Amino acid sequence: MTLKTRLITGTLTSAMLIAGTAQADRADWPENFTVGTASQGGTYFVYGSGWANLIADELDLSGGGEVTGGPNQNLALVHNGEVAFGLTTMGPAADAVAGKSALAPGVKMDNVCALFPMYETPFSITTLADSGIESISDIPDGASIGFGPAASTSDTYFPAMLETLGVEFDRRNGGWNDLGGQLQDGLIDVIAFAAGIPIPAVSQLEVQTDVNIIEFTEEEQAKVMEEFPVSAFEIPASTYETLDEDARAVSMWNFTIAGCDLPEDLVYEVTKLSMENNDKMRDIHRSAEFSVPENLEYNTVLPFHPGAVRWYEENGYEIPEDLKL
Repeated sequence: MTLKTRLITGTLTSAMLIAGTAQADRADWPENFTVGTASQGGTYFVYGSGWANLIADELDLSGGGEVTGGPNQNLALVHNGEVAFGLTTMGPAADAVAGKSALAPGVKMDNVCALFPMYETPFSITTLADSGIESISDIPDGASIGFGPAASTSDTYFPAMLETLGVEFDRRNGGWNDLGGQLQDGLIDVIAFAAGIPIPAVSQLEVQTDVNIIEFTEEEQAKVMEEFPVSAFEIPASTYETLDEDARAVSMWNFTIAGCDLPEDLVYEVTKLSMENNDKMRDIHRSAEFSVPENLEYNTVLPFHPGAVRWYEENGYEIPEDLKL
């Protein structure tokens, strides 16, 4: 055997070994996957569906996003193994871990692991410009307010926030697109959104009619921050055509989640893909500019999946011991 033949043979053997290892690593991967998102017209649906397509395309898997009721339902679906991945906010996540989920009280959801940070969810209010509502204090007693899907982050927290601020209202639920249509038709007076910005339903409303985007006063913001697991936030004026200046709000962080029993190699590859391709993530939704490992610190509730931990530690990021399985 010549040196050239030995080199070629060695190269082919190495390639076959690598291919065999890669195939073996995928042996316990699921045949397909689903990402739990939220209602159409909200940022979760756009972000989650786009992320699912990215995973499917890049890892040669079959999968996609699924319309759900949002964070609370996603936590339950992931915990029960009905979907592999999901999106959630930290408030509902803390409740789920403590057995205080609005959907499953008393059930401690211990099969939910964090993957990576997404973005902050601002709590914001939109009305029609001709409603005469220009502040939270302008919302009349008995106003019909849409809070998104039942048991969503908005529906879980925003009604209580407004009650804390002295607003009396008639509570309505529905998907964001549906509520946007109801607002235009005069069937409801206000929509109280909790969604990543820009919110597709608000952007669509701006195209079709004149709207007011209502901000919190400093006093209202401080009072809500004192009572709820939220932080100060400003919606940049560049987010919407309607805004002339930044709008004061409050926000809650979002993270992607996965079943803790998913194969480590699969979650490692998903985390690697998501954290090393922020340009592709931002192509899905511009809020993904915040989907970077530097924002890991905003999860203090859920354990990180071992596959995610492996990628972070390989790349110099520390995960607190109490957030490892």
